[in-house]
Amino acid sequence: MGSQTHTAALRPVEDPPEEGREPEQRSKPDGPERGSAAQTLRAVPLPALDRVGVVLVSHSQQVAEAVARMAVALLGNGDPAPVATAGGTLDGGLGTSAARIVTAARGVDQGMGVAMLADLGGAVLGVQALLADAEAHGLPFPTRFADAPFLEGAVAAVATASAGGDLAAVMEAAEDAYRVHKL
Repeated sequence: MGSQTHTAALRPVEDPPEEGREPEQRSKPDGPERGSAAQTLRAVPLPALDRVGVVLVSHSQQVAEAVARMAVALLGNGDPAPVATAGGTLDGGLGTSAARIVTAARGVDQGMGVAMLADLGGAVLGVQALLADAEAHGLPFPTRFADAPFLEGAVAAVATASAGGDLAAVMEAAEDAYRVHKL
């Protein structure tokens, strides 16, 4: 499983000017001198790294984005795993684009793997074709395709990846969504 350590970095930030006072002019272009009263070190939280990325592939960019927003929103105020969408064709029409899928996968890769979910037949075939020769297409290693319902699988995958689950756990959570019956 990936590291779940959250780190904070100390970054110099200028104190806001007091109300009614103009900010002081800097004598040097690179900012105030170290240790001056106008500068404070504050802890800036860094996002957790080393998590599985999730890519949602749809025939429609709007559908993919809506599913991604819902999956992330259901986490509450947590720190979501990286999620990207690859929807529609390059000209904005309905369909899928290999270039968009590869770009999305590279964008969410943090070294722990990428889980992909797709909505309909053409998207499924597109992902399968890319995975058949993943290295030649430049997909991150490892990239896996979940046999999962699109919305429910996405919610489960994003939640598990955000909790620090490894790629096997993310895939299992997404695929388990098929086993949840509504009646």
